[in-house]
Amino acid sequence: MEAVGTQIRVQSLVGEGAVPPQYVQPLETRTQRAVGCRNDNDEPSPPVIDLREDGNSVHEQLGRACSEWGAFHVINHGVPVELLGEMRRLSRSFFEDCTMDQKLSYACDPTSPASEGYGSRMLVASNDTVLDWRDYFDHHTLPLSRRDPSKWPHFSPNYRKVVADYSDQMNALAENLLCLISESIGLPSSCIKEAIGEFYQNITVSYYPPCLQPELTLGLQSHSDMGGVTLLIQDDVGGLEVLKDGKWVLVNPLSDAIFVILADQTEVITNGQYKSSVHRAITNAKKARLSVATFHDPGKTKTVSPALKPPRYRPVMYGDYVSSWYTKGPEGKRNIDALLLQ
Repeated sequence: MEAVGTQIRVQSLVGEGAVPPQYVQPLETRTQRAVGCRNDNDEPSPPVIDLREDGNSVHEQLGRACSEWGAFHVINHGVPVELLGEMRRLSRSFFEDCTMDQKLSYACDPTSPASEGYGSRMLVASNDTVLDWRDYFDHHTLPLSRRDPSKWPHFSPNYRKVVADYSDQMNALAENLLCLISESIGLPSSCIKEAIGEFYQNITVSYYPPCLQPELTLGLQSHSDMGGVTLLIQDDVGGLEVLKDGKWVLVNPLSDAIFVILADQTEVITNGQYKSSVHRAITNAKKARLSVATFHDPGKTKTVSPALKPPRYRPVMYGDYVSSWYTKGPEGKRNIDALLLQ
């Protein structure tokens, strides 16, 4: 187990035999899926929305996706697919080609739940929490006052430029999507973005090493994201699942697509008509998996409240919401449920 203050990473545990007990999930949260399988039409899949289609069609598709799933793929999104590929390639290279000493030179603060850098215990509520089978590198990218590329790896001469370019492209896409989502529910196009305010953007690269006992572990525990909207790309291994009507649905990777995950504050702003997505990641016995999640969240002093009446959620200052999340842990969607008005 990685105790607070130590430098052990999950990648260093690969090949050591039995999964350490700190990573073993309780029976009720373990996956029942045959790890490594694909979703090949035997169960529903999150929608794929072409942003170049007619505006009315896009609005209609977004409305269904946001109310029924809280997550969907977008294609023809305007982000160069070459940039998506380069972000994946460089991210994997950091984990697989750099030495452990090189990686640890960028170690995050182990006493802070979400500090920038290389780690494996993001948002862990306590030392009693079951740990995710995952290592990560978290970049603070927006506002620009938070962006300090000197804290990012430079094993490759273009790593920092690629991350900065990727940040800017994801920011533009997130703004466009929130405009479209606002319009799809009958709100002014700027409504959700203005309710969230200036984006606080983090880019988190997650690396899920092979696990010899994948049926015992989770790469990422069940949760809904805290902020506004998350934009995610995967490699071709797969392992992301979203919860739909009480069942876990595997999200097949689409190399040129970006997977959009609505987060809790968007559910609050839309008064529960659009849902934040509960999701998790399962592990793989033979292959490492990589994903890149770009989070777009309010500032800590921003108060978020429903834009539709009558309100079903009480207003909340985002910093207080985050503090509650850190204290209680992910626990599925219990954090947002605490905002419901009786």
